[in-house]
Amino acid sequence: MLYGRASELARLEELIATARAGRSGVLVLRGDPGIGKSALLDHAAASAGDLRVLRTSGIESESELPYAGLHLLLRPALDRLDALAEPQRNALAAAFGLGPAQGGGDRFLVGLAVLSLLPELSEDGGVVCLVDDAQWLDQASTEALLFAARRLDAEGVALVIAARDGAATFAAPGLPELALAGLSPEAADALLDAQFDAHFDTPRRDARVGAAGGQGLAPSVRSRVLREAAGNPLALAELPAALAREPAAAATPAGTLPLTDRLQVAFHGQVRRLPAGTQALLLLVAAADGADLDVVLRAASQLGTGLDDAGEAESAGLIRIDERAVRFRHPLVRAAVYQSAPLSERLGAHKALADAFVEPADRDRRAWHLAMASTGHDEQVAAELEASAARAAERGGHADAATAFERAARLSPDASARACRLRQAAEAAYQTGDFPRAITLAERAGAGAGSADRSLDHEAAAWLVLIRANAHFWTGALRQAHQVLLEGAEAVHRHDPGEAAWMLMQAVHVAWFTGDPTLSETAAARLDAVRLPADHLLRPLLPLMTMHARLANDREAGPSPEMTEAALRAGQADPRAAVMLGGAAWIAGRDDLAHDIFAGFVDEARAQGRIGWLAAGLGSLGEAQLFLGRHRDAATNLEEALRVGADTGQAHVVSHFRGVLAYLAALDGDEARCRDLTNAVLVESVGGGSSPGPSWAHWALSASDLAAGRTEEALTRLEALSRGPARHQIPAIRGTVDQVEAAVRLGQPERAAEPLARLEEWASWARQGWIDAAVCRCHALLAPDAEAEGHFVRAVELHELHDTAGHPFDEARTRLLYGEWLRRARRRVDARAQLGTALETFERLNAEPWEQRARAELRATGASVPTATSGASSGASSGVPDVLAGLTPQELQIVRMAAEGLSNRDIGTRLFLSPRTVGYHLYKAYPKLGISSRTQLAALVLGESAS
Repeated sequence: MLYGRASELARLEELIATARAGRSGVLVLRGDPGIGKSALLDHAAASAGDLRVLRTSGIESESELPYAGLHLLLRPALDRLDALAEPQRNALAAAFGLGPAQGGGDRFLVGLAVLSLLPELSEDGGVVCLVDDAQWLDQASTEALLFAARRLDAEGVALVIAARDGAATFAAPGLPELALAGLSPEAADALLDAQFDAHFDTPRRDARVGAAGGQGLAPSVRSRVLREAAGNPLALAELPAALAREPAAAATPAGTLPLTDRLQVAFHGQVRRLPAGTQALLLLVAAADGADLDVVLRAASQLGTGLDDAGEAESAGLIRIDERAVRFRHPLVRAAVYQSAPLSERLGAHKALADAFVEPADRDRRAWHLAMASTGHDEQVAAELEASAARAAERGGHADAATAFERAARLSPDASARACRLRQAAEAAYQTGDFPRAITLAERAGAGAGSADRSLDHEAAAWLVLIRANAHFWTGALRQAHQVLLEGAEAVHRHDPGEAAWMLMQAVHVAWFTGDPTLSETAAARLDAVRLPADHLLRPLLPLMTMHARLANDREAGPSPEMTEAALRAGQADPRAAVMLGGAAWIAGRDDLAHDIFAGFVDEARAQGRIGWLAAGLGSLGEAQLFLGRHRDAATNLEEALRVGADTGQAHVVSHFRGVLAYLAALDGDEARCRDLTNAVLVESVGGGSSPGPSWAHWALSASDLAAGRTEEALTRLEALSRGPARHQIPAIRGTVDQVEAAVRLGQPERAAEPLARLEEWASWARQGWIDAAVCRCHALLAPDAEAEGHFVRAVELHELHDTAGHPFDEARTRLLYGEWLRRARRRVDARAQLGTALETFERLNAEPWEQRARAELRATGASVPTATSGASSGASSGVPDVLAGLTPQELQIVRMAAEGLSNRDIGTRLFLSPRTVGYHLYKAYPKLGISSRTQLAALVLGESAS
């Protein structure tokens, strides 16, 4: 019976009922040891009824074995692997050692496989997944489970995870949690009475039992037990048991230790009274922690103990034995046994266990027990642990690999081998996103190589440089990243000028984010000095990157369009450079090229299941679509970028594209959302960082102010942006047109001179029609009436004839301003033509503030203007038919892919959703579209797009 847990039980039963109805839910139970988490999981299992139950538990001794916990959970479901898409099937099979690793192991692809496998098990009514002691799960299992948990939707899965209290023990941001507190005084009383009846079944007269016998604990003892247990059910259960086993004359322990320590003392007090052989067996079980029974018995035979010695421990309720395993009844029992044993006995237990793991499948467990039995250098053990680490990395268990490589390095007697293993540890830590650890390990590896008889090879040394630099970059330590890259380039230049060029290109990229002209000039000068063969892949990129470095310093005109296109096309052959090259395309005003680069990057990432690559690619693709007027597509990709970025721990990416979304919200007129997004970006940016998110946030706020008529606020914000350290970034450069318009509206044209000069400088070397049109528009605003129209006409012509990529929002703004000028000149018929075209575009883009302004101007010309349709045609940009406007971004993605003929499984693979969730979203989309089949969907979507 569970005392005092009515609300918790109701929450679990509601979760199970939801799964039975076909929807999914997740709950993380948190609480101190002994608070009742396992008991609640037992109740959930009992309440599942006809639902399938999958269960696993974190095992402390296996926390370094990648996917150990996940394998225990999914072992009953492995016969369904063939139902998965091939990349997911291969990833999960490799993770569990059932097939070869491919592509270096992608831990997020394993998570997607879990997400796809669970619905296969719930087809008969749902599945309940229970995970206990999650704080001891291996990192690879944790990441895969959390990835799947955040995407559960319509699969009929109830996932309950129990973990020790404290976010550091099992961080699960974004998942619903339930904190378990101690029992109420009434429930604690009831539980204590039940435990007393169980343990004091024979009336006794002593200091702990009532004078008449059988009346319960003496009041003073009862009060102390209740006080020290503090509502913890395990303590309430175990303290009376400990009292029952003590001699009648024994005094109760002094209550000076923390609860967990008191319980450990109580547990080990029971162990000390057992025979020596039983104690030896218990230590072995504690060291093995969940190993198969035959392994434990093989190890026991080496220590002179065996199954015959288990009887008293089993009778005392300390352990449970079945045909497969021997386990402690509670983790605290194991902790008490293990931590109280002398070091020499613990080492002996681990050595015996290592010798007992004789099967090939157990070689990783053998390696770890050998390592735990070693006290000094041992190359043979180090080599076994290194091999185990390599297997973990191949399967995507990079966090566990980092730990194993580092432990192998500590065991290495040879300095060169130690440095090599530390480098491998640094690489694995970097792959997990543990950047501080990666930096420390890489620095130790470099220092160790320098003191060794032979240094690391040049390729390995270069990789250490890149690990350190990238880790510094992603943690916001930009100057350190820049310095590491410069030093690394100097060190490798003589042996590998191509690698030196790559490091210097990255140094240019880092310097760009700092806004420090000295750093940019230093990187550019060194890049100038690099000499590569004529056919080298990177050679066309060097002059482009050098020029971009100096643009931040206002020292040099930018590259010609011909140079830009040639370099970017050549650079696409190297996927490492995609993000850098796409940024270069934006700087050159080539939004069409940037779109192509990032679209290809995203397609490749989806095809290969490279989830970790997707956040930056999706967000950048969304940014390109924003500039090209495809606002609905932009919102869809930006939202997905934020989800993936959060799941994969890419704070830089989340900040950046949250800022871009804020700007899009400003264009849509959603001021509340714009403020929420910008507040999040600016709060997170306190203390510095490498993300351009803050500059986007300020541009978003200025755009919102300008559209709402808060012109002074908009201009002040834009001026601060254009004069600050981010003055060379995209928002400051492209925000110059807003600066000019705001200055003119305020009647202070002198404040437009500097931004206009910057815009003209950009236009002079970019030579793009839409930028030239923006310059003409600004000149029209500043010119006398006699000259203004010529500038407006030229701007419209440039949009129509020379803006081959298409920037509809910019063109509509030009026509709006021209129409306003014509209306003021009392040329109403001409004004209606320009304003009407602008209104149609703003409606199509759902740019509500600008739509309202165009509508008001049209009415002022005397035209009859239909009432606004509240965004009914929003999203019809660039091939998005009006009928799709009512869909959510995720529904739109799914509908488009379904219209192209992709199956639910294929769509799920590309969007990192389960097939059942894809089907659920299609089910919701069909009524909105007025259809009932995929055939109708294809005709609707593809037919409308073609028109």
